[in-house]
Amino acid sequence: MSKSLAAQEIANCTCLRLRRIARRVTQIYDRMLEPAGLTLAQFSLIAHLYAGEGLSIGDLAGALDTDPTTLTRNLKPLIERQLLKVHQDADDRRRRVVELTPAGKALLPIAHPLWRKAQAHVAKLLGESETARLNAVLDRSLARLTEEL
Repeated sequence: MSKSLAAQEIANCTCLRLRRIARRVTQIYDRMLEPAGLTLAQFSLIAHLYAGEGLSIGDLAGALDTDPTTLTRNLKPLIERQLLKVHQDADDRRRRVVELTPAGKALLPIAHPLWRKAQAHVAKLLGESETARLNAVLDRSLARLTEEL
């Protein structure tokens, strides 16, 4: 196989395409969320915890479709900024529970409008109908790939 054929084949890799677009879209959201001092991943963590009394590391990882090790690494800067706290579950000392601090709760009303702005910006760049189609395809694809696991 020639080098150019291999490069062309790899350029058609579905996973690499998804990673490239995910990075590009994440850059847009991160830039829009910058005034709140959050990345998209951090905003998502805070948003998932905002309404509740806290979630275990495992439950939060499941909600975010990530593994506990990656989640723990992503929690660290938010804990250092005192936006989150992690403590042992009172009923099951083996479980660690993640909760928003008052400072973390106060940040979501600031960050949420910035996130909405990023949503609108991406929809404008892609077009409303293309964004709706893309979201539908992504939702179906995620469901099918999750069945595979």
